[in-house]
Amino acid sequence: MTIADSSTIPSPTRLEGKYSGMVVCWILGLGSLVAWNSMLTIGDYYYELFPKYHPSRVLTLVYQPFALATMAVLAYNEARINTRKRNLTGFALFFLSTFALLVLDLATSGTGGLGNYIGICAIVAAFGVADAFVEGGMVGDLSFMCPEFIQSYLAGLAASGALTSALRLVTKAAFERASNGFRKGVMLFLAISTFFEFLCILLYAFIFPKLPIVKYYRTKAAAEGSKTVVADLAAAGIQSEATERVDNNAKQLERLSNKQLFFQNIDYFLDLYLIYVLTLSIFPGFLYENTGSHKLGSWYALVLIAVYNMFDFIARYIPLIEKIKLKSRKGLMIATLSRFLFIPCFYFTAKYGDQGWMIMLISVLGLTNGYLTVCVLTVAPQGYKGPEQNALGNLLVLCLLAGILSGVALDWLWIIGNGKF
Repeated sequence: MTIADSSTIPSPTRLEGKYSGMVVCWILGLGSLVAWNSMLTIGDYYYELFPKYHPSRVLTLVYQPFALATMAVLAYNEARINTRKRNLTGFALFFLSTFALLVLDLATSGTGGLGNYIGICAIVAAFGVADAFVEGGMVGDLSFMCPEFIQSYLAGLAASGALTSALRLVTKAAFERASNGFRKGVMLFLAISTFFEFLCILLYAFIFPKLPIVKYYRTKAAAEGSKTVVADLAAAGIQSEATERVDNNAKQLERLSNKQLFFQNIDYFLDLYLIYVLTLSIFPGFLYENTGSHKLGSWYALVLIAVYNMFDFIARYIPLIEKIKLKSRKGLMIATLSRFLFIPCFYFTAKYGDQGWMIMLISVLGLTNGYLTVCVLTVAPQGYKGPEQNALGNLLVLCLLAGILSGVALDWLWIIGNGKF
């Protein structure tokens, strides 16, 4: 099969494979963050091993610069990058890094020490590189497909947090009284995460590209001049008439530059940046180190993390209801800026409130984070051609990661001058 001109490609009448595609996108989203969420969720284990090194804050601060720097390079060169190789490389790196984390703990018998901590930091840096490969590649790829695909992928990202939190609570309860049970629970936890990463490699390589609806959207994008989908089309049995056909289309069809896309959508970029600046200035460092001691004891931080992840996950399905999906650019900006009221709320709740108020507050933080993220990432690409949507998806993820890095840096302000630094 060859790539046709975009005007001759018929619209899919039954959208064959749509629901299968949504399930696969959900699992791929899960695999895109399950490794990193595993690190966040076993933070209590690392606080026991490295009590003086602020692991939740330091590891996040190690992760994000590598993710942001790699994403900046990939976003700049996105039009020339083979998306299939990019995503498979990212998932493979996630799999190897998660497995390496498991091996490192087994090799060191779960001991602390600076050398072990540096090894964990190196693995976390690899997580950051893999995140940039996968998250930017997947969001860019799904931006020119149906909105349900990117919504499912984003829901999968949140599901990784909810799933890892649930697994962590279960393993903590199951192994709490066993000999060396804390560590055994963590080992089981990491083994499950490694399995999910391997599953994502198989799904993306052999299942996703062969779905009829995915073939349709990628063929359409290629006809509009996209060169990033050629390898995926070849994997699905669709060959271009000597890749020059795509090159010719790319020359004939004008597309907006990244600079033009940036200035046309600067409010969306700012929305995503500010959403994650606020969220990561609170989650997870503040929850582990600034909420004090409560009746839940060692379970308290884990419960807060789990509540956030659960509500973030639920919120990513709310925009599927069109009547309550926020599409107004002005409305999205107002909602984003209003979230900064969380800062004084968390401060005074941690200082004067009990654990019930904190749980309620963290649930609202998760709801607004998930809801606004899906609204921005599904609304922004509409109205553009395939190559432009791919570029826009990459730029949006770049701003998201920039927001995360800024939030992680600002998170340190909670402990500077508080006697805990």
